[in-house]
Amino acid sequence: MAAALSQLDDETVRGMAIGAVFTDYAGKINCLDFHRKEDLLVTSSDDDSIRLYNITSATLLKTTYHRKHGADRICFTHHPSSILCSSRYNLESAESLRYLSLYDNRCLRYFKGHKDRIVSLCMSPVNDSFMSGSLDHSVRIWDLRVNACQGILRLRGRPSVAYDQQGLVFAVAMEGGAIKLFDSRSYDKGPFDTFLVGGDTAEVSDIKFSNDGKSMLLTTTNNHIYVLDAYGGDKRCGFSLEPSPNVINEAAFTPDGQYVISGETTFLMDIPIHDTVNVVIPCVDLVTIACWNSHIGPITALKWAPRRAMFATASTALTFWIPNQPNSS
Repeated sequence: MAAALSQLDDETVRGMAIGAVFTDYAGKINCLDFHRKEDLLVTSSDDDSIRLYNITSATLLKTTYHRKHGADRICFTHHPSSILCSSRYNLESAESLRYLSLYDNRCLRYFKGHKDRIVSLCMSPVNDSFMSGSLDHSVRIWDLRVNACQGILRLRGRPSVAYDQQGLVFAVAMEGGAIKLFDSRSYDKGPFDTFLVGGDTAEVSDIKFSNDGKSMLLTTTNNHIYVLDAYGGDKRCGFSLEPSPNVINEAAFTPDGQYVISGETTFLMDIPIHDTVNVVIPCVDLVTIACWNSHIGPITALKWAPRRAMFATASTALTFWIPNQPNSS
C-alpha cells in the first residue's frame, strides 16, 4: 500500500488521499509512532489499547489492552516489538512509564520517578537513552537497561523534548517560549544554547527536528506552528490553526524537511526556502498547498512515515494517507 518515498513535490502531496481507515477504536487515539527502520506503526488510545500495524499492507497485527495503567504517550524503541508507553491512571504509584514487549505482552521494566502525567516522550535514535517530560515540571533522562533515572532537569511549565536525528543534541522547550539545547553526552553541564520564541509566550506542546538537523518545528498550546533555524533560533516561518476544543494540535515535517503537515482538518504547508548563511531571516507565513478533511473528527495525532510516501492521522479512528493512484485505462 505505502510506496517507497521518492522526492516529494507539490503535485504528489496535493494528491494524497485516504488509503485505509481503522474505525474500531472505542475512544480517541492519544499518540502514534512509526518505527524508524521497519514498516510498522503503533498507536495508544483512551480505550486502553495499544495497536500495532503493518503500514505496507495496511493490516492490524496486534492489539493489547492495559486496563490498570492505560496508554497515553507512546514510542518505539529500536526493537520493532518493544515500545515505551506512559500511563493515564495510577500516577500516584509512580508507575508512570513502562517498557513493554508487544511480542509476548510483557512489561519489561517500570521507570519510576515522575509524579504527574507525562506529556512528551522520545527515544534516542542512536542508543538506549530516552527522555520523558512531565507536568511535574521535570524532564528525566533514562536508559532502557536500567531502572533508575540517569538525569533530571527541573524547569518551569509544561516541558517538551526531542532528539536530533544524530542523537547528539536534544532540545527542551519550556515556559515562556524558551528552547534549551543540550549536548546529549554532557547534558549535566547545562544547555549550550537557549532560544526565545519572541512574541509568543504560550507553552510548547510539541517539538521536532527535521531529518537534516537544520530546522526545528514547534507547536504551541494556542495552536501556533513555527519553523525555527536549529542553529540560530531564528523564526523561518509560522502559521496559526483554528483551535479545537480540548485538542492540542500536532505538526510534523515530511522526511525531506520541505513540508509541514498539521491540522484539525489536515494542512500541508510548503516551507519557504531561504539562503541561511549570514543573513537574518524574517518570519513569513507557511504557504498552504493542500487541505484534506477526513470527516472523522478533530485530529489528535499525526506523523509522516520515515521511509514511505505516506502519513497517518488519528482521531477516534486511524487514517492512512497515500498518493492518489490514477485509474489505469
